[in-house]
Amino acid sequence: MKKIIINIFAVSALFLEGQQLSAQKAVVGREVETTNDGKMLLGMQLKSKFTEAPYSEWYTKEHDEYAMDQKAVGELKKRKINSYNIVVFIGTWCEDSHRDFPRLMKILEEVNYPEGKMKIIAVNRKKESPNGEESLYNVQKVPTIIVQKYGKEIGRIIEMPTTGYIERDLVEILKKDDSSVIKEIFSK
Repeated sequence: MKKIIINIFAVSALFLEGQQLSAQKAVVGREVETTNDGKMLLGMQLKSKFTEAPYSEWYTKEHDEYAMDQKAVGELKKRKINSYNIVVFIGTWCEDSHRDFPRLMKILEEVNYPEGKMKIIAVNRKKESPNGEESLYNVQKVPTIIVQKYGKEIGRIIEMPTTGYIERDLVEILKKDDSSVIKEIFSK
């Protein structure tokens, strides 16, 4: 009986140590100093980090000046974009990210999108993040905005929106999801 209790404690200790190690790997808000680009964000980020210098210089201006397509924003609300998860890969060194990431955030604020349903992952110039998420999502360019439902990707915007407006591209992605649901219902 004594050996069983000792074994239980040993296994529990190993399990807890493994949990602590994996928790330590989840660094949020990592910032590095580079020779060519100055400060750069890497890995998982919180939206609030972009309102701090030096990122706020480009983030705030683009965010505040962007004129949204209100019809498309209304359509996003109607199609319940808040029920989807969004993963965004950006480069704080990238001009396309400087333009489109603040615009995306403004759109999501307008529809009251829950921050907890979004992952923001910053990559370096090689499009790499510290934990390798870019390979999991097959990211080649930034920004890349991935829309998911139940853990399955339903669409993405790569580098720049095809319609010229992120909100319009998001509507098109949600429409595709609606049509695939309808096809699934009728194929049964």
